[in-house]
Amino acid sequence: MGRAYEVRKASIQKTGAAKAKLYSMYAREIYQAAKNGGVELESNSALKRLVEKAKKEQVPSDIINRAIDKVNSGVDESYTETNYELFGPAGSTLIVSCLTDNVNRSVSSIRAVVNKCHVKMGSQGSVNYMYDHLCIVSFKGLDEEAVLETLIEAGIDVQDIETDNDEVVVYGVPSDLFNIKDAITRVLPNVSFDIDEISYISKEKVTLSGEDLEIFNKLISMLDEVEDVQHVYHNVKL
Repeated sequence: MGRAYEVRKASIQKTGAAKAKLYSMYAREIYQAAKNGGVELESNSALKRLVEKAKKEQVPSDIINRAIDKVNSGVDESYTETNYELFGPAGSTLIVSCLTDNVNRSVSSIRAVVNKCHVKMGSQGSVNYMYDHLCIVSFKGLDEEAVLETLIEAGIDVQDIETDNDEVVVYGVPSDLFNIKDAITRVLPNVSFDIDEISYISKEKVTLSGEDLEIFNKLISMLDEVEDVQHVYHNVKL
């Protein structure tokens, strides 16, 4: 299976989290995107993408609208994106992505989980280099050759393309996410994107078992409960 499977797997696991955490995550991201780029969806591609994703995950419209209305009403909140790099059991590694209005709170929460699970927090860059930071877009309706031709004509430098049955998966640099989607939409106006992510994908996978797997699962579960944690990326084959 290709790298897209790992993104799907992470997404499936995330949907099992508490609804309150999911709603809070999107409310923060939508507010920040609206604050940075404006509240109009058609002129703010980042906001439009987040709203579309939130609706796919059945986030209620009032949650979405309240987050945008906070910007309209002049509410001034400030969120910082920060990553923490962890060393788990038996060669496992994790990148924990947070969006927080209090960095001291988020790092304290992550350290508390690290200490309880008896794993280690690495310094900046100690884990990151073992991952590819990519945007991932998947859809149906075109073959791989047509997709490649479309993206080349649009001047997009594709990192990789995979075919999974009748689905094409495109990998690119994160800054090209919207360009890739726009190029595909121009030739396939009614396209539905199955995957639309910016992700960290590990270059090498490890397999855990026994006590190591139990510790890892406990670590993931506890990180998921931390208020500021948005996403957790790892190198464990599940």
